[in-house]
Amino acid sequence: MADPRKPPTPSDASPFADRVVGYCTNVHPGATLDQMRRHLERHAVEVHRRLGLAGPLPIGLWLSAQAVSQFIADGEFQRFRQWLDERALSVFTINGFPYHDFHEKVVKHRVYEPNWADRERDRFTLDLMALLASLTSRSAEGSISTLPLGWKPAMDDRSVITAARRIRRVADALAETTLRTGRRMHLDLEPEPGCRLETCDDVIRFFEQHLLRPQYDAAPNLEHVRICHDICHAAVMFEDQAEVFRRYDSAGIRVGKVQVSNAIRVDFDALSPPERPEALRELKAFEEDRYLHQTCIRDNVSGTITFHEDLPLATRAAEEKGEPTGEWRIHFHVPISLESFGRLGTTRDFIDECLGIMAPRNDVKHFEVETYAWNVLPPELRKEDLAEGIAEELIWLRDRMARTT
Repeated sequence: MADPRKPPTPSDASPFADRVVGYCTNVHPGATLDQMRRHLERHAVEVHRRLGLAGPLPIGLWLSAQAVSQFIADGEFQRFRQWLDERALSVFTINGFPYHDFHEKVVKHRVYEPNWADRERDRFTLDLMALLASLTSRSAEGSISTLPLGWKPAMDDRSVITAARRIRRVADALAETTLRTGRRMHLDLEPEPGCRLETCDDVIRFFEQHLLRPQYDAAPNLEHVRICHDICHAAVMFEDQAEVFRRYDSAGIRVGKVQVSNAIRVDFDALSPPERPEALRELKAFEEDRYLHQTCIRDNVSGTITFHEDLPLATRAAEEKGEPTGEWRIHFHVPISLESFGRLGTTRDFIDECLGIMAPRNDVKHFEVETYAWNVLPPELRKEDLAEGIAEELIWLRDRMARTT
């Protein structure tokens, strides 16, 4: 059994020996620079200590647009890199998805604003590019994950055309930065349930129609616009991950980053009739006001999938129908090592599946644990010490990687 105090060290022969494995700091408030530093000092430094790392702890940085603007206005880039170095923290990727305060009382649909049809989205992303270039070494690869254009009802075809134009502009800037600095940088679109790009089909269609047409220069887009594969998102959409990656390869679309995440899963049809209302009651404990928890329900007979944009809408529909049926998958980022709790399960096996697919693929370097929902979990699943929970997730993942061949 792995030592619970420190992560296993993969041998040089391990397929993951040269990958970067860290956690996403969107689990911490980062609306201002002071807030972000305070939480990194309190939690990330403690995670490093608990892991007993000889080198820096890789982190996926998240900052609000307000904080990034403050960085630029104050000329903080180099001072912040020194601050990170002194605390043995290193930024390898940036989560450019949330623009506003990700920890305000109610986030919900606001996390998809501004979308890629709004000029503020590419301005924000270009600012993140400058920040990332200042924080990574010349030989390092840097990634910025971003929203999949926007929330679907807010993105008509005309908006998609505008979004594509803005993304191509960012791709050109990334190409120029890579050429000028030697830092390989890419923007990674992150498919998510309910968004304009929510499945592999959507992604391929967008690339073929808007990035790879002959009138566009395909090379920089292929190199500098990639995909952030969030394991939880693919699981909620009932996608076959092996088929997703095969189709991306066939279309010439690269994966830049894997976000390691875990969703809630419950197959009501597999439960006895008396257990079903109890399982629904347990599931309702995950209804909360801050984040959107998209829910997909597959009919086990017809295979039809019904989408609800938030968990309370799904549970209410089940109660009105009289009884929950089918297999439910809920976009709620629970701890990645969690396999089940009560009558509910998780999609943890999707993580193992993804690692098996990624093991022989040396082209995907970045793996980021993204359990941002620690603070809104039901009380019995929370950790009194957040750093303890984050460290346990990283230990579990590194152990899983060490076992994957």
